[in-house]
Amino acid sequence: MSTPARGGARFKRALPLLVLLAFFAPLLVSFLIYYGSDWRPAGRTNHGTLILPPRPLQPPSLVRIDADAPGGDGPAAADVLSGKWSLLYIGAGDCDADCRRTLYFMRQTHLGLGNLSPRLQRVFLVTERCCDRAFLAREHPGLITLDAQGAAGTQLLAQFPADRRATTIFIVDPRANLMMRYDADADPKGLRDDLKKLLSLSHIG
Repeated sequence: MSTPARGGARFKRALPLLVLLAFFAPLLVSFLIYYGSDWRPAGRTNHGTLILPPRPLQPPSLVRIDADAPGGDGPAAADVLSGKWSLLYIGAGDCDADCRRTLYFMRQTHLGLGNLSPRLQRVFLVTERCCDRAFLAREHPGLITLDAQGAAGTQLLAQFPADRRATTIFIVDPRANLMMRYDADADPKGLRDDLKKLLSLSHIG
């Protein structure tokens, strides 16, 4: 049987945790309701799908493809997915129709963000048949192309949902956490509007 003194000591130890729960519980509930269900407050929309829990990405040593300079390929920086928000696409390097349409969607969304665009980067993770350099250089200047073929990229690619990759744009936060995905066949205005809200509210990146 516990004494009143022991009970009081346990309460004092638990008090900081109770205070934290009281503070964060409403934020957590609203976050889960907004992103984790189909319900939306009046006047609010969200076109992406939240990835829960966010997945920390630790890129292995990948080669960065320089489409503008033959022979200019080299090791990608270890923090290539950190520091900025990333719009990321996964696909084969010869880039079929779905790939070209999705990269175009990604490029136009980036351009449409106006003065917020420097806070984002566009990333192409190549899974095979790397790469149609002429196409990438002509249509997608500034695109960060990473060769994720073979064993070097397997661990990184495993962190991404495998379904519908051909038309999916992934969102990675500036701390290299995979957090959202978007369907490139949806209304492009929805992705742009969501990113504007996200960047306006975010104090990182």
